[in-house]
Amino acid sequence: MDTQPADSTDVPAPTVCVRHPDRPTGLRCSRCDRPACPECLRPASVGQHCVDCVAEGRRTVRRPVTISGARADRKPVVVSVLIAVNVIVFVITAVQSGSVMDLSHSLLYAEWGLSPQFTAHGYWYQLVTAGFLHVNPIHILMNMFALYIIGRDMERILGPTRFTAVYLVGLLGGSVAVLLFGASDGFTVGASGAVFALMGGLLVIVYRLKLNPGQVIGMIVINLVISVAIPGISLLGHVGGLVTGGLLTAALVYAPAQRRAQWQVGAVAVLVAVLVGLTLIRFGQIPAFT
Repeated sequence: MDTQPADSTDVPAPTVCVRHPDRPTGLRCSRCDRPACPECLRPASVGQHCVDCVAEGRRTVRRPVTISGARADRKPVVVSVLIAVNVIVFVITAVQSGSVMDLSHSLLYAEWGLSPQFTAHGYWYQLVTAGFLHVNPIHILMNMFALYIIGRDMERILGPTRFTAVYLVGLLGGSVAVLLFGASDGFTVGASGAVFALMGGLLVIVYRLKLNPGQVIGMIVINLVISVAIPGISLLGHVGGLVTGGLLTAALVYAPAQRRAQWQVGAVAVLVAVLVGLTLIRFGQIPAFT
């Protein structure tokens, strides 16, 4: 009996990786069942997934969020930026004044500090800029240390945008309190109002998470006592920031999940409008209700 050589077309072609056609493989993705080389496979809870399935899974998986709706995996960035801005402004005022202990000769210090008698005549920017000035190295060191300690956790929970809103609106709230209830010939500087706003916000978050508020309450009480005991510290600015920051944070973390972003933006807008309205009433540009 004659034997014929096997037809070469009957030999099956080797399976190759879908991403690398030049690489034969006997492995397959356990999700899509396509052949893949070891380089294109990733360990999974069941079998191995190809890189395409892994990428698709990441796009479809819902990322966890915090109680305010912020992404839970974000790292704090705004805190570092705020600290850097405060330090840069302090350096500029010290250079202009020629001293780190007496900044009264700095033009920036004089123009940016909150002086109600000048604010009433159009220097509205002082309501915000005063919060980036400091009297001396101890003053800025204490405020930046508090901002770093409290701000990191606050930014993780609120996210960068909401955290920035609480900081700046709280700063504005402290300045408005000084305008409403302080002496017209006073002069106020410092980030303390914004820092107290973060303290008020942190207290609200602790209650929202149903944690023990004892430590936060103690911290706030101690700082308020210091504000009263040490001359030259603006108690009004601290209380104004504390109340404003607490109110805004409550609006952010208790906003309903549905249409959360709209509620939060609306809360920021309303609070800013109220603060601006109170300022205008204080200077007689809007008649007060009688």
